[in-house]
Amino acid sequence: MIKEFLQFLKQYGIIGLAIAVVIGGKVNDFVSATVTDILMPIIGVVLPAGGWEHWVLSLGPLHFPLGHWLGVAIDFVIVAFFVYVVARFLLRERDLEAKFGVRKGDVDSLKEVTKESGRAT
Repeated sequence: MIKEFLQFLKQYGIIGLAIAVVIGGKVNDFVSATVTDILMPIIGVVLPAGGWEHWVLSLGPLHFPLGHWLGVAIDFVIVAFFVYVVARFLLRERDLEAKFGVRKGDVDSLKEVTKESGRAT
């Protein structure tokens, strides 16, 4: 039964998925800390009111904490952009190697060839 379980883990890549989740969580912690500790203080100086994190929109009995929402939205945009840049870089390297058999060190020579042929990269 243990052998079947280990075979299941290997067959469906569960170990790799678990590792990706752990690494992804730590990357999220890193990016969130960077946003909270480095970028948000800068944004706080740029915005006119210093306590923008505590902005609340009150409509009668309803209270909407817009400052908190704005902070979370900024955090999300920065994390999403970071993931996009990393994924784009990693996928481009893989696509270049798959299409042209080009490795990372050969990218400059590929640019030279495409410039000479008149095609844009």
